Amino acid sequence: MTDPRTLAVQDPATLATIAQVPDEGPDDARLAVDRAAAAFADWSRTSPRHRSDVLRRAFELMLRDKDELTGLIAAENGKSLADAAAEVGYAAEFFRWFSEEAVRPGGQYGEAPAGGVRTIVSHRPVGVAALVTPWNFPAAMATRKIAPALASGCTVVLKPAAETPLTALAIGRLLTEAGVPDGAVEIVTSTDAPGVVTAWLTDDRVRKVSFTGSTGVGRALLHQAADRVLNASMELGGNAPFVVTEDADLEAAVAGAMIAKFRNGGQACTAANRIYVHSDIAFDFLARFGAEVEKLAVGRAADGAAIGPLISAAAVDRVTAAVDRAVAEGARISHRAELPDASGYFYPPTVLADVPADAAILTEEIFGPVAPVVVWHDEDELIRQVNDTEYGLAAYVFAGDLGRAVRLAERIEAGMVGVNRGLVSDPSAPFGGVKQSGLGREGARDGLREFQETQYLSVDWPA
Repeated sequence: MTDPRTLAVQDPATLATIAQVPDEGPDDARLAVDRAAAAFADWSRTSPRHRSDVLRRAFELMLRDKDELTGLIAAENGKSLADAAAEVGYAAEFFRWFSEEAVRPGGQYGEAPAGGVRTIVSHRPVGVAALVTPWNFPAAMATRKIAPALASGCTVVLKPAAETPLTALAIGRLLTEAGVPDGAVEIVTSTDAPGVVTAWLTDDRVRKVSFTGSTGVGRALLHQAADRVLNASMELGGNAPFVVTEDADLEAAVAGAMIAKFRNGGQACTAANRIYVHSDIAFDFLARFGAEVEKLAVGRAADGAAIGPLISAAAVDRVTAAVDRAVAEGARISHRAELPDASGYFYPPTVLADVPADAAILTEEIFGPVAPVVVWHDEDELIRQVNDTEYGLAAYVFAGDLGRAVRLAERIEAGMVGVNRGLVSDPSAPFGGVKQSGLGREGARDGLREFQETQYLSVDWPA
């Protein structure tokens, strides 16, 4: 009989249970804060060099265990081995980047304009940070938050997604091996996300919340954070447009669209959600893009498939309903990959042509391997359609004239724009969106500042 306080982790490609982990609740969450708060006093006083060395060691350990972590991500998330391996490398880079940022905390010293006073500005760790991460990138979403928090001198309590807790637990073990002290990184695995997170947000010792997930949940957490005027970072939903101009390099645009749309099976907040192609090249683009989509192998990571399953049966139902509604509104399925004869949560990579500009599928985050293609003629009308959304996380522009590409990118209301490339994420760049896609930035120097408070000393300085 299954222990009622354990959580079964399922492989979405086979529906088999691959592990059991503790299913913890609010009391466990509060105990985690006890330990993190106790560890904060010492960790926050360690030297930047020491924190840097620990994070650098964590980077090296992730690379040492890359194959094991790749297999773990593929098993609990379902993504292809290539995608999982790329995620491990990307996730490890946050430890390396913030190991380097830890010893460059910055600051300011200067004379006040009126004279007689010197101003000293420094950045201090905010305190215990509550981190909440999603299932789609179980390694990268964890390290992108843990690394800057530790680098700044914070301790953390982390709740990974119930679907993919194993990767977070493995990273926790690596951090202990790297020299992170007991209590500095506390991981709570739970199916009771509201109970756990509420326990943290109502605890006066928690001074920061960093959440990655849906815009709806982010709004609810912001309401809770407002009651305590809690420092909050939110990386929320996306509806990324992918724009192709008439002078674009078609081969490069198709290759970019394949990456931007189908990385992790389209289950990414930065995924190309709507593809806008100029009418002069729409036929050729659709033919080339569709041919590439039809070649995609769908199935288990262990079998070498390029596209794995969706995360759940509910996800399959949601994507199916979105495509059915689009077809009812006038779109047509122009190209599709084949599905495997398997029991997992698979959905075929699909291209939708003749999509009306006002179709519902263009207004929602698909989070699956479906590519709606819209034909455009007028640039001003294109920009109006592209920006007609509450989201503003990522976008992509492919154009032959680089100057035009940059001008188009600057007119798009998005925090990140890939110009002639299908990827936007980099640990050295500030990741985040505008409008209802979030608050704050992760990565770069900005990511460190999210876990710091600014303090200045006004020092009397006699002439």
